[in-house]
Amino acid sequence: MERGFKSWCEQRSLELRKELGRRTTDPLDPHELAKHLKLRVRTVNEIEGVSKETRSALGADGAGWSAVTLELPNCKLIVLNDTHSERRQSSDLTHELAHHLLEHRPSELDVSEAGHLMLESYSRKDEEEADWLSGCLLLPRPALLHIKRHMRDEEVAAETYMVSRAMLKYRLDVSGVNYQLRKHLRAR
Repeated sequence: MERGFKSWCEQRSLELRKELGRRTTDPLDPHELAKHLKLRVRTVNEIEGVSKETRSALGADGAGWSAVTLELPNCKLIVLNDTHSERRQSSDLTHELAHHLLEHRPSELDVSEAGHLMLESYSRKDEEEADWLSGCLLLPRPALLHIKRHMRDEEVAAETYMVSRAMLKYRLDVSGVNYQLRKHLRAR
């Protein structure tokens, strides 16, 4: 990642919270952010005209997808795999929103000659950037500090912020918050 990118992500996350009328420590509702960004969000089951067979195939265990952004003639549409948990969908949606905010080119849907759906993927760099920004959107540093200082139960914190415990632990580590607070405690 380019120098300054991580700081930019933290700042952008806080700016978006402000635009939504939220405090820096408030949980972010990815659906509200999508609406603010004028993006449509649907699950497979909410899309009309999809056959039962296709719904079953898309939602089957091991289907290998979480979410996709499609550029349609009059809008961008994010489609979520609704067989995933609510927390996973929150993370998946935020990841797709990060791609949009970073102006990454959305995936393209194509149909092969055999009639199979094919998606064009983002580059590894784009995926890493979207991963980082989505983590900042869900759990910016002020929220992480708030969690460590005021929410002793990690499961409650993860549920409040609609993230997995693994995501919470990851963000506490990579943001430097755990290190910062340990260092502060040692200095006492």
